[in-house]
Amino acid sequence: MSELPGLVFTAIILAFSSIRRRPVRALLTSLGILVGIAAVTVVVALGQGASEVVGGAIDALGTNALLIEPRASARSGVRDADKPADLTEDDATALRTEAPSIREVAPLLMSAQQVVSERANAATGIVGTTRDFFAVRAWLPVLGGIWNASAEQTRERVCLLGQTVRDELFGPEDPIGRNVRIGRFPFKVVGLLAKKGESPFGGDQDDVIVMPLSTLQAKLVRTRPGQVQSILVSARASDSVDAAEREATEILRQRHRLLEDVPNDFEVHSQAEFKRAQTAIVGVLELLLFCIAAVSLAVGGIGVMNIMLVSVAERTREIGIRLAIGARAADVLAQFLVEAVALTALGGVAGALTAVVAIAVLGKVLELPMHVSPIALGAGLVTSAITGIVFGFFPARRAAELDPIDALRTE
Repeated sequence: MSELPGLVFTAIILAFSSIRRRPVRALLTSLGILVGIAAVTVVVALGQGASEVVGGAIDALGTNALLIEPRASARSGVRDADKPADLTEDDATALRTEAPSIREVAPLLMSAQQVVSERANAATGIVGTTRDFFAVRAWLPVLGGIWNASAEQTRERVCLLGQTVRDELFGPEDPIGRNVRIGRFPFKVVGLLAKKGESPFGGDQDDVIVMPLSTLQAKLVRTRPGQVQSILVSARASDSVDAAEREATEILRQRHRLLEDVPNDFEVHSQAEFKRAQTAIVGVLELLLFCIAAVSLAVGGIGVMNIMLVSVAERTREIGIRLAIGARAADVLAQFLVEAVALTALGGVAGALTAVVAIAVLGKVLELPMHVSPIALGAGLVTSAITGIVFGFFPARRAAELDPIDALRTE
């Protein structure tokens, strides 16, 4: 045991001496490890950044929000996908008054329209809703304000613009108090919404105009009386979301007169459901990229083993001389094993530095909050050392098992 430090020290000196004599070979051997370690570290950072962005986008959908949408109803075992059941403003009112776990309710009606200002026009989405919409979505104007309650009753032609629509219609100018024309009617801009960014589903949340539901129904979209496309609700607290979902389901089933054995003619989606779906997608992509990086690391390890076998073959006479003058098989084994670990460790350190630079650059280019994970970085360096041990052991053992006489005869 007392000879172990000296054995390791001698092996390290010989290993780095060999690496110095063949720097180009050492560089090319370490390149595969460099790529593998860098890829693993970058993939972890990319996955964490994507998860953070997705989570933030889902949180931006609202506070403890639930989205209720109609779906095709089934009667007598037959599902008619072309005739989904209706949701109505009365359904929204019932949820607001009868569900104790629900705080705000906002019926929604949407339409695609061409919007014209004094100097530009844009195609955008129109959302008709009530004042509760802004509380559910936690989406307040940065300029101007929300329409008042009387505007909904009198079907006043007022609206709030998303940031993207404002930029297209007015550029950087203040749009408050100015008019836009939608269809045949002028609408007064009373507010500019705060920037929301991209939705979890890839759409631009700021490419929107929001107006009173009654105004949209009266001026732009003809529907059956009271019909809406969806209902957005928010629970009173994060721990009452499940209770709010149960209460909404019970109330709507009762209002739609669904028998016990008849499935719901509506769907209730929660933020947690969206997060699970998005996390699963990101997880699969992250796993795929991680596997690709692992394959790269394995290829790098095979390259190390191949070069070490070549090195053993080239230095057979040198090994024979060492064994002839008293070196033990353990000395030779340690020498080549340490050389393999040194090569992979150099590749690992270079890969870690490359990953740090790549993460900084990709974070800016992709506009993702990418950060170097100390755990991933440490795991990568440990993995590089393990790779050297695993792939360097066979060539090292082969060198240690050489017969000194046969080795000395080698030219």
